[in-house]
Amino acid sequence: MASFTNMAPADPLNLDSSEDKQDDGRRLENADLDLKYVPRLTPKQERKLWRKVDMRLIPILSLMYLLAFIDRSNIGNAKLEGLTTQLNLTGDRFNIALTMFIIPYCVCEPASNLALRAFRPSRWLPAINLVWGIVMVIMSFVKNYPQLLGARICLGVAEAGLFPGAFSGLLAFGISNMNGIGGLEAWSWIFLLEGLATIVVSFFAFFWLVDLPDSAAFLTPEERAFVIWKKKYDVTSVGEEETFAVRHIWAAFKDWQVWFHTLIYTSIVVPLTGITLFLPTIINSFGYSASVSQLLTIPPYVCATIVVFVFAHYSDKLKMRSPFIFAGHLMCLIGLSINISTAPIGVKYFGTFWIVIGGYAAIPGIVSWFGNNIAGQYKRAVSMALQIGIGNSSGVVAAMIYRTQDSPRFILGHGVSLVFIGIGLIFIPIVVLLYKRINAQRDAIQRLSRERAEKVQYSDQELREMGDRAPDFRYTL
Repeated sequence: MASFTNMAPADPLNLDSSEDKQDDGRRLENADLDLKYVPRLTPKQERKLWRKVDMRLIPILSLMYLLAFIDRSNIGNAKLEGLTTQLNLTGDRFNIALTMFIIPYCVCEPASNLALRAFRPSRWLPAINLVWGIVMVIMSFVKNYPQLLGARICLGVAEAGLFPGAFSGLLAFGISNMNGIGGLEAWSWIFLLEGLATIVVSFFAFFWLVDLPDSAAFLTPEERAFVIWKKKYDVTSVGEEETFAVRHIWAAFKDWQVWFHTLIYTSIVVPLTGITLFLPTIINSFGYSASVSQLLTIPPYVCATIVVFVFAHYSDKLKMRSPFIFAGHLMCLIGLSINISTAPIGVKYFGTFWIVIGGYAAIPGIVSWFGNNIAGQYKRAVSMALQIGIGNSSGVVAAMIYRTQDSPRFILGHGVSLVFIGIGLIFIPIVVLLYKRINAQRDAIQRLSRERAEKVQYSDQELREMGDRAPDFRYTL
C-alpha cells in the first residue's frame, strides 16, 4: 500500500518498529494520538482499503444472513412435501408453529445484541450460526407437533443474534427427489441438508471473521492505524459519543422519528413475512404440483435480488431513500390487489412478483433511512433496536393471517397485508414533509446568522450531545 501523506517523519505510532508486529493494533488503540500526526490516505487509497475490508466481511456475513432466512422460511417449502400430513398439522397448528419462531426471535434480540458486545463477534456470530444449524438438523427428525414447536422456539432464540430466500425453492425442489431415501420424508431432508450447510459455514466463519480493526490480521499496520483513527478520532461526524449514558435511552423513546419509522417498518414486515412464509402455498393453490410450485418460487426472488441492487445503487447515488421505499410499497400494493382479486392464475402469479420485489426492495431502504437520520451511536443503537424489535414482532400477524381454509384467494391474509401497506403509504410522505420542514428551518437560521455576521459557537462535546438535533445536521430524504 502506498505510504501515508501528511505523516510526520518521526512516527509517533512507531509503525515501522520490528517489535511485536502482532500487537501493533492494540498499541494503536491505546495510544493518545496527536492529531497533527493522524494517518492520511488519498481518496484512491481509502477506496482500496474499504474495498479490502468489504471483501473480507461482506461475503461471509451475507452467506450467514442468507442461510438464516432459508432456515427460518424453509418450513413453507417443507409444508408442500408432506410436513403437515406426517405431523398432523391440522387447523391453525402450522400457523402457530410459525409464530413460535417469531416470538422468541423478537424477545431475545436485545439480549443477543448485548452478548455481541460482551463476547467477541468473531466467536459469537459463528457460535449462534452453529447452534441454529444443529437445531435445523434436529428438526429433520421431529415426529410430532410439540417437538416441531420446541425446535422452532430454539431456532428463534438462536437466530435472534444475527440480524433472502432466493435459493430456498430451488433447494427444496432438488431435495424433494430424495423422498424416502434413508427412511426420511422429503421435508426431513430439506431441514437436514440445509441445517448441515449452515453448520459447515459456521465452522468456516470461526476462522474468517475478525472483531475490531486492531485484531484484523489481514490489514497492514498502516491500514489498521487509519481505520482506528477514522473510527475514534475523525471528528467530522456529528453526534458520535464514546460513552453510554441513560439519557441515550430516554432520547430514543421520546424521539418522534422512532415511532414513525417503526410504523413504516412494520408496514412492510407483515406483507413481506407473509409472502416469504406462504409463497409456496400460494403458488400451490393456483393448481400446480408441489414440485412445480417449488420451482415457481424462484423467479420472483431472482427479480427481487436484481431490483434490490438497482435500488441500492441509485438510492446511494441520489442520496435519497424515501422515493425507493415508497415505490416498494406501491409494488406490494399492486401485487396484493391482483392476488386478492378473481384474476386468472397467470396474472396472480405475475402479482406475486410485485409483492416479493416490493417487499425486499423496500426493507433495506427503511432500515438505512432511519439509521441515516439518527445521530449518536448509542441513541442510534437503542432507536434501531426499538424499530426492528417492534417491527419484527408484527411478523406474528403475518404468521396467523394466511389460513389453509382461505385458499386460493387468501382474502384475510392479502387484505390485512394491504392495510399495513396503506399505513406505510400514508406515513412515508408525512415523515418526508417533517424532514423537509426541519431542514428548511435550520437552513433559514444559519442563513440569518451569516447575514447578521453572528457566530454561534458550539464545542465538540455539545455537538456530540445534540446529535441529530445539531444545527449542522440535515435529515436524509
